[in-house]
Amino acid sequence: MSEVQDFIRETVTSHPVVLFMKGTAQFPQCGFSGKAIQILKASGVTKLVTVNVLEDEEVRQGVKEYANWPTIPQLYVAGEFLGGSDIISEMHESGELLTMLKEAGALE
Repeated sequence: MSEVQDFIRETVTSHPVVLFMKGTAQFPQCGFSGKAIQILKASGVTKLVTVNVLEDEEVRQGVKEYANWPTIPQLYVAGEFLGGSDIISEMHESGELLTMLKEAGALE
């Protein structure tokens, strides 16, 4: 495994909720990343780590390979890849996301 893959694996397994996104939680750089942040905030997530893929091209490409998922954002809860913005939205609407976030200890 490359250093980038090690970094990604370490990041997603060391934190309850990790979002690989374009921009930051305070200043998303694309609509899909912004939507993902809005959903996580609306769910009450307090233990969120974000990784701005625009700061490192290797991480941007590496996370796509890690999950075998071609787009950003990518959400991981308890080390498990959940999906991108559309999937996060569907899981939020069904209540499944909130259940997973509670189980991961990501809410206060």
